[in-house]
Amino acid sequence: MIYYNLKDHQEKIDFKNATIKGQGKEKGLFFPENIPQFNEEFIQNLPQCSNEEIAYQCMKDFVGDEIPSEILKEIVAETVSFKIPLVKINEQISVLELFHGPTLAFKDIGARFMSRCLSYFLKDQQKKVTILVATSGDTGGAVAHGFYKIPQINVVILYPKNRVSPVQEKQLTALGENISAIEVNGSFDDCQNLVKQAFSDQEINSQLFLTSANSINIARWLPQQIYYLIALKQWIQQHKEHPVICVPSGNFGNICAGLLAHFRGMPADHFIAACNDNHVIPDYLKTQKFEPHQAVPTLSNAMDVGNPSNFVRVLELFGNQFDALKNTVSAYSVNDKETINTITKVYQKYNYLLDPHTAVAFASLEKYLEENPGKKGFILGTAHPVKFPDAVEKAIHTSIQIPGSLNELMKKEKKTVEINSDFEELKRFLLHKI
Repeated sequence: MIYYNLKDHQEKIDFKNATIKGQGKEKGLFFPENIPQFNEEFIQNLPQCSNEEIAYQCMKDFVGDEIPSEILKEIVAETVSFKIPLVKINEQISVLELFHGPTLAFKDIGARFMSRCLSYFLKDQQKKVTILVATSGDTGGAVAHGFYKIPQINVVILYPKNRVSPVQEKQLTALGENISAIEVNGSFDDCQNLVKQAFSDQEINSQLFLTSANSINIARWLPQQIYYLIALKQWIQQHKEHPVICVPSGNFGNICAGLLAHFRGMPADHFIAACNDNHVIPDYLKTQKFEPHQAVPTLSNAMDVGNPSNFVRVLELFGNQFDALKNTVSAYSVNDKETINTITKVYQKYNYLLDPHTAVAFASLEKYLEENPGKKGFILGTAHPVKFPDAVEKAIHTSIQIPGSLNELMKKEKKTVEINSDFEELKRFLLHKI
């Protein structure tokens, strides 16, 4: 498989180099030159397939012969080595629980896949790689855990000060070893801009071998298709109609992966991008004007993105045809008050506890189903409620018990470096501390 740079179509590289490089010239994202189609028989027989087989069929065409099939099968088996259940909330809405991995968030899947691919590609190299990543919450923990103590790899994570939850912060700051956490006085967008500046800085790149583990990296973005197929496997055992799929959306890598799977032949009735008060894309679908803005802090902090990087991939999928996009994707904006009310209502009425991001998705899907009676769908449960205790406990007036797997982590010391949203400060750290 060949990947081209969305900002410079002449720049074309293979999966290995796209994984190692992260992004292309002019900070461009890589995109597959062709979109491989699923075999119809494979889709029809999903209920008989193991999750490991689904993951392998999903990824093999994107990797090609750059990783031997037996090694790739091992990688995808480790990627999906925890339960990913589709749970019914009510007659119209189910939830795909993506929070049973090691850091209790959906990003475990992409991070595990990427870490193992990168480890394979670097096994014979002497030079160390520095993974530079911005996080609005869960990416940092997933990347830190996925690359912890992996030889030849240093990880530097930038996150916005006071805008991640206590559990999220501990997951990305408490490990040490080859993991460095940088606390930025600013927003996620500021962190992401600093990362992009570093990738285009000649001095840094002459001294460090940089790559990224955000969803801008194809090895983080592409494997997110897997759990849509695992959801469909369970859905078609219970329903005849195709599902409406509602995705909590911030940087738009997650929903873009689902749309890619749909373009490959995965059945779906419609997609919904569920956004919080950062409503750039809901506004775009109303006005056809893409107007990024400074991110607004909300209870669903991992979606606090005012300039979603992956939306350019969404547009590329649809050939930049606005009408085609609008026919397939709707978008809603849900504020913090609605988020709290949704957590309360779903807990009291259905005895199901949502985290704030999943609550935004539930509220969005409810709105769509009210406007389109007779349809059914599922939301992506992107994080465990324990990662957002303040919001959840405010909604249900009950404390949440921290899972035993987090007890030791929460006792560990936070290790960070604090900087302003100033590229020169980041540059000094990278050149003198790594």
